[in-house]
Amino acid sequence: MLGRELRTLLADERTTALDRAALDITDPEAVHRAVADHDVVINCAAWTDVDAAESAEVAATAVNGGAVRQLALACRATGARLLQVSTDYVLSGDATEPYPESAPTSPINAYGRGKLVGERAVAELLPDTGYVVRTAWLYGEHGRNFVTTVLGLAARRDTIDVVADQHGQPTWTRDLARSLVALGRTDQAPPGVYHGSASGRTTWYELARTAYELAGLDPDRVRPTTSAAFPRPARRPAFSVLGHARWATVGIAEPPDWRESLTEALHRPAFTTSGPGTSKVQA
Repeated sequence: MLGRELRTLLADERTTALDRAALDITDPEAVHRAVADHDVVINCAAWTDVDAAESAEVAATAVNGGAVRQLALACRATGARLLQVSTDYVLSGDATEPYPESAPTSPINAYGRGKLVGERAVAELLPDTGYVVRTAWLYGEHGRNFVTTVLGLAARRDTIDVVADQHGQPTWTRDLARSLVALGRTDQAPPGVYHGSASGRTTWYELARTAYELAGLDPDRVRPTTSAAFPRPARRPAFSVLGHARWATVGIAEPPDWRESLTEALHRPAFTTSGPGTSKVQA
């Protein structure tokens, strides 16, 4: 989802876009060759199957942690800046107020632990040229995600049950891509952690209802349920609301409110649907 948004935004720039077939980021030699002659590297590659990471933590961490270390080493060798996309899952998820960028990390699942390995590699190896941009609840036109899933279910189910006890910030890939591009273009931003999630806060249940409403569907077809109704291998954070204070300090606009962005996104052709049945949705 995110890589294709960046390609669109950077269409007029001198860029190299490498997908999984073109670059295995777990191959150190290939990574060093790919980074050569580039000023800024944005890493959108990741193991994103949160549940599968529980039973394959070594493999997941190789992608989300070890490969990031190789990217950081390659960037250090050439002087390139690295923008590493990370996640709210490196945090404990038990707060009641938005997490500042300086909040202590304490992941509750294998996916979060692996991503934290990547964050620490950037901080260790690129103290002056490394940037970690955490995001959360990502959705977009390209690839499978919560918003397209719930709207697609509307064509086949009368109702859907969605968890109402997890709080976070639905983030449009277009907004995150804009933040990454702005960060990559400025030479005024100090290195470190930035939060690239949407502003505001909601629950998965309210997100689904809002998506239905904006798509012209009856939001009452979405019914609330609890996380206990979805026993999954990986624990999910109950609270994934991130603070965005660092953007203002470098003159970059805070990400828009999630409702504003969802309204804009749903005018795009990928987000359409209608119809009947019953289903449950797990983020």
